[in-house]
Amino acid sequence: MFYRIAKIIVLPFIYLLFWPRVEGLENFPEDGRVIVYSNHTSNFDPVVLGVLMPRQINFMAKEELFKIPLVGYIIRKLGAFPIKRGKADMSAIRHSFAILRQEQVLGMFPEGTRSKSGELQSFADGIASIALRTKSPVLPVAICDGYKCFRRITVRVGEPVEFKDYYDKRISNEELHNLSDEMETILRQLMY
Repeated sequence: MFYRIAKIIVLPFIYLLFWPRVEGLENFPEDGRVIVYSNHTSNFDPVVLGVLMPRQINFMAKEELFKIPLVGYIIRKLGAFPIKRGKADMSAIRHSFAILRQEQVLGMFPEGTRSKSGELQSFADGIASIALRTKSPVLPVAICDGYKCFRRITVRVGEPVEFKDYYDKRISNEELHNLSDEMETILRQLMY
């Protein structure tokens, strides 16, 4: 309920500021578990995705945000949960699994941090690992054109990708890294 109310309040401001155009929204699964992943250039990214996509997205977010009293409270109420960056955070991984087991939407920015240049950075392998272990499709969403007030942004939703050939198999770190690279390539193609 909190998510829906926040979406209704914030949506007009996003349209007023950025005139968003959404392409490929029909690719967003109507139900079932899915991992939405996107490029990350601004603090607006989770807000834009949250209000423009048809289902609630539970974002993995850096733990520092949760230490800011009001911000931490609000984003937690919106379904976000903290992750310690730079190491394997088992609590965040378990929380991700729980979201996906409940057939919900998990949101991740696999670059791990914002790209100040706007160029897509290398992906961490965590997203591929979570997708395989939970047998979840991944959905690439590209946020294009940068954020400038009263200038259009384009949000492109790609087709869901599943790595079914790798489910229930022991895979090497190299194979896992190759899957992350494949996801990165798919998103890069959506961006340009």
